[in-house]
Amino acid sequence: MALVYQPMMQLSGILVSLLGWVLSCLTTYLPQWKNLNLELNELEIWTMGLWQACVVQEEGGMQCKDFDSFLALPPELRISRILMFFSNGSGLLGLLLSGFGLDCLKIGERQQEQKKRLLLFGGMLFWISGITAIVPVSWVAHSTVQEFWDENIPDIVPRWDFGEALFVGWLAGFCLILGGSLLNCTMCSTDIHPSSVRYAVAEQQDQCQRLETETRP
Repeated sequence: MALVYQPMMQLSGILVSLLGWVLSCLTTYLPQWKNLNLELNELEIWTMGLWQACVVQEEGGMQCKDFDSFLALPPELRISRILMFFSNGSGLLGLLLSGFGLDCLKIGERQQEQKKRLLLFGGMLFWISGITAIVPVSWVAHSTVQEFWDENIPDIVPRWDFGEALFVGWLAGFCLILGGSLLNCTMCSTDIHPSSVRYAVAEQQDQCQRLETETRP
């Protein structure tokens, strides 16, 4: 019975990984990695991302300004740019490789060993993509917590808080790891060609029909 659900598990792994990859790309370009609320002006919210800083005003909407220099950024933002690019690239490569390794794809039906390797390698790439997406958002979150509770900073100075992009990044990493795990779990089951599955089902139906004819009075 588990063999029948193997293509469904592979397709589920691909879809979950695709969702994680889209969220990872979205996290890379969202400007809400950090939020700053000014107590003196509650109608104004500052946000910071990997590429730009924005200010959200109730009357003027959102205005953003790109960072002038890559080297002027804090270390966590510089490394986060590199890791998020690596996450997006490895996730895209994993989608391409695992897509060609699906059992439901008729291309390369006679090359099952090669399709298995593509599927396994694609699942591993999803793991790498998920980890490299979780690391930068966790690092930025850790540095934000340290700055928020820093006793050397006066209380009157506004503190940065978690932005929405961090939660999107954690969800993206979880989906990528889950999708890669689903794909690799299908490798633990016994290999069987889709045509042999159809043959086994047809043979079982024939046996049931013969049993019905024998039991008729």
